[in-house]
Amino acid sequence: MNHLAPADYVVFGIYLVVVVGYGYWVYHRRKAAATDTKDFFLAEGSLTWWAIGASLIASNISAEHFIGMAGSGFAMGLAISSYEWIAAATLVIVAVYFIPIYLRNHIYTMPQFLAQRYSDTVSTILAVFWLVVYVLVNLTSILYLGAIAIESLAGISFTVCTIGLAIFAIFITLGGMKVIGYTDVVQVVVLIVGGLVVTYLALQLVAEQSGGQTAGLAGVWDGMLTLRKQADSHFHMFFSKGHPHYDALPGMSLVLGGMWLNNLSYWGCNQYIVQRALGADLKTARSGILFAAFLKLMIPLIVVIPGIAAYVLYQSGPFRAAMTDASGVVKPDQAYPVLMNLLPVGMKGLAFAALTAAIVASLAGKCNSISTIFTLDIYKKYIDKTASEQKLVNVGRWVVVISFLIAIAIAPMLRSLDQVYQYIQEYTNFLTPGVFAIFLLGFFWKRATNRAAMTVAILTIPLSIMLKFWPELTNLVGIQSDTIPFLHRTTWVFCIDVALMIVVSLTDPTQAALGKGLIVERQMFRVTPSFIGGSVAIFGILAVLYSVFW
Repeated sequence: MNHLAPADYVVFGIYLVVVVGYGYWVYHRRKAAATDTKDFFLAEGSLTWWAIGASLIASNISAEHFIGMAGSGFAMGLAISSYEWIAAATLVIVAVYFIPIYLRNHIYTMPQFLAQRYSDTVSTILAVFWLVVYVLVNLTSILYLGAIAIESLAGISFTVCTIGLAIFAIFITLGGMKVIGYTDVVQVVVLIVGGLVVTYLALQLVAEQSGGQTAGLAGVWDGMLTLRKQADSHFHMFFSKGHPHYDALPGMSLVLGGMWLNNLSYWGCNQYIVQRALGADLKTARSGILFAAFLKLMIPLIVVIPGIAAYVLYQSGPFRAAMTDASGVVKPDQAYPVLMNLLPVGMKGLAFAALTAAIVASLAGKCNSISTIFTLDIYKKYIDKTASEQKLVNVGRWVVVISFLIAIAIAPMLRSLDQVYQYIQEYTNFLTPGVFAIFLLGFFWKRATNRAAMTVAILTIPLSIMLKFWPELTNLVGIQSDTIPFLHRTTWVFCIDVALMIVVSLTDPTQAALGKGLIVERQMFRVTPSFIGGSVAIFGILAVLYSVFW
């Protein structure tokens, strides 16, 4: 039944009024500061630790998780959770080693770091790459996944969904980072509560189908036991070579190599994420990031477990028709929308609000970063160097609108994809190894030169493309080769990039600018006892999870 009842619309309406009203109130409290670029793009000095942590998660968790990761849970199982659990550990590393460097050197954008450490040329090349990936891959895929989910849940046309989500996100984004940060607190509460409701009812439905307890926590426990029994293959974190999903999640790269590189680059060198902490002091930023790490640990519970539940229900019969298209092909990304359509009246409205919260928060955060990079690193640097603060804010707002228009136009083209979450991961990883190599050596090796960074910035994407199509290339000369999983490609390209940077740097005659413009001191990396305690708790939980589900 693809529609919402009046009670669902009431629940969703309450959510909408709360978010819009709260955002409007936050905006008007500091309306005078809306003409200042640091306040508009960074909310400098305005976000508390809990707002930073909530904003990190709300911006990160979107339709690509609720729909895409749940779909991967249906197809592959718990192993997809490595993206979330390794991210929790990664956030601790970012808080200790990356954030102090950004804050000590007054870094506001990732291209600014590159310009300060290397050169304007390196900065501009990667700024353009980021803008292309953010608009054409990230923003578009989030909008697409959100639209198909709402279309499936509420029966609203895909086009209307994309336009409606864009308008809602534009309203939030135009208020600046402070509005985004504090409305994200509301969004993350809604998405977690709504997500847990879906998990709760999905497990009860599994228990009911198996003839077990269906009431309260007993039903949830019986549902989990049934999942372990009927989908044991979906409760392992390690895929060996030859496994059907090895190419997507290859073996040890889930805990070593590519998965770490993917997460360190995403959480530590990504404007979209790091921007939330750049306007705070070090203690507040670290506390917010640690809070986000704890929240990250529970994300598989609200997105992957429902996907596995949908798989069990598909295997036993109830979901067969709903999970296949007209030609009989199974569509994993339909798992979460199908579950949501089974929710009772009122709860469906809450789940709808949770999904919308995740989509809109992520859209707003992504577009704010697009706007920040274009305005401060392209427009101000090359188009109008004397632009006033007010003009830069206005340009940033226009960039928001134009970016969404592009995403609305491109989103329908993604309908042919099967698992969109994997599409996002694979194609953003064309750039990941080079970016992380440039940042890592830029942070911690003073001899890394501009020429070395330029070499890697230019060669990373061609290297990634070459390894992606390696079997086809070797076949041309009569050699048979296996496909290289993209996480392995990420590792190989990263290692090549690091080697290139070292060789080029050591042979570069221009030694005068080594380590220029960047302050890195040992005392910057000291942490408080409370931070150490929280970090130990996170790594302890991860050790237990990987031991149980390996």
